[in-house]
Amino acid sequence: MTILGIETSCDETSAAVVRDGRLLANVTATQLFHSQYGGVVPELASRAHQRRIIPVVEESLQKAGVSKKDLDGVAAVYGPGLIGAILVGLSFGKSMALGLGIPFVGVNHMEAHIFSNLIDDPKPTFPFVSLTVSGGHTQLVLVKGPFEYDLLGETKDDAAGEAFDKVAKMLGLGYPGGPLIDKYAREGNPSLVSFPRPYLEEGSLEFSFSGLKTSVLYYLRRTGYKPAPGGDVASESNNKLRADLCASFQAAVVDVLVGKAIRAAHMSGVKQIAVSGGVSANSELRRRMQEAAAKRGLQVFIPKFEYCTDNGAMVAMVGYTKLQSGQTSSLELTAEPNLSLS
Repeated sequence: MTILGIETSCDETSAAVVRDGRLLANVTATQLFHSQYGGVVPELASRAHQRRIIPVVEESLQKAGVSKKDLDGVAAVYGPGLIGAILVGLSFGKSMALGLGIPFVGVNHMEAHIFSNLIDDPKPTFPFVSLTVSGGHTQLVLVKGPFEYDLLGETKDDAAGEAFDKVAKMLGLGYPGGPLIDKYAREGNPSLVSFPRPYLEEGSLEFSFSGLKTSVLYYLRRTGYKPAPGGDVASESNNKLRADLCASFQAAVVDVLVGKAIRAAHMSGVKQIAVSGGVSANSELRRRMQEAAAKRGLQVFIPKFEYCTDNGAMVAMVGYTKLQSGQTSSLELTAEPNLSLS
């Protein structure tokens, strides 16, 4: 069984081919031009997807060594995400399936992130706790089996990735903020500022990062921190302060993510934690999660960097698994920008 997976929920145009559960090709085109606007511009993202969807799909098929006639199904994301961006991939996927006379599978973007840890070995075994952390989502899920989920907790306001981007903007670092904060934090002192850890009420598995973001803003106002355009600062002392602030903010976010993931595993009685989403590429989160899990006899699974951000491979893997069990979608399926995992 050979499946084409298409991902266009935000600013990555990606297509991948999976055959019998094995990834043959994964091609992703990232829209770097959004950095000049300080964030993703939905209308521009949609237009870029329109220009890139055909060459990206064709390249993925070519790299996989298959033709359209070899495909047994097409899978595409239908939410959550930017509605204009979703519509490009969803419409293309449905049209391609119709034209080839093969099944179509609509894929939940959040479900695809969970499956990003099922692309390569080693893989977690069911049941396991999944922590998805990205620019738009922060979510803890108990994965009981394929397509069997219990939502344990999610963000009440800003997602972790969104907080990274907004704090990076305050510091004058640019966009996307997550990799830049990670870079500067390696040279900083995480104990310089004790930013609040938003754990919420005792035992809660919910997240909230808006207060932490505001705390950083107030600190910058009090200290009069004024970065120069483009992330450059005027003096060596300011460079050091920038690194320390990045490290202190990152430490606060990672403390919460690690603490709640470990708690979720303990409360659920499982021994495995899978981390996914763009923020799972953060070096401090990877290090601290592995360290905390090892102390408690838990296993941690984090995908390769290419599968952390949005990609067609995770979509194709969901599509393959669904088609294996006889699940297909109607060609009347519509985009759902606020689609939930439940």
